[in-house]
Amino acid sequence: MSQNLSGTNDISKEKLMQDLQLVVSDAEELLRATAGQAGEKVSAARERIQDSLSAAKGRLADAEEAMLEKTREAARATDEYVHENPWRAVGIAAGVGLVVGMLISRGR
Repeated sequence: MSQNLSGTNDISKEKLMQDLQLVVSDAEELLRATAGQAGEKVSAARERIQDSLSAAKGRLADAEEAMLEKTREAARATDEYVHENPWRAVGIAAGVGLVVGMLISRGR
């Protein structure tokens, strides 16, 4: 299941980047259009920019919610593991602390 979520997040990130690139492209078109002209062309470009911004904001909100849910799931899984294996968790934490301490002392 974790692999499936990772694949979904990768696709969401790619889609978000595509949406943001579209916004940039539309903004550039608007700047070119307003450099010397006004009227229907500017209005159409502004409308596309607004649509692109709305889509990008929606995707960003969806990606943020998915990230928060994944974080909640990881926290729940960690909490369950620690409650089911308290001494193992303490041993792992002590081992990580020892390794970090050794690395820090080497750096001096």
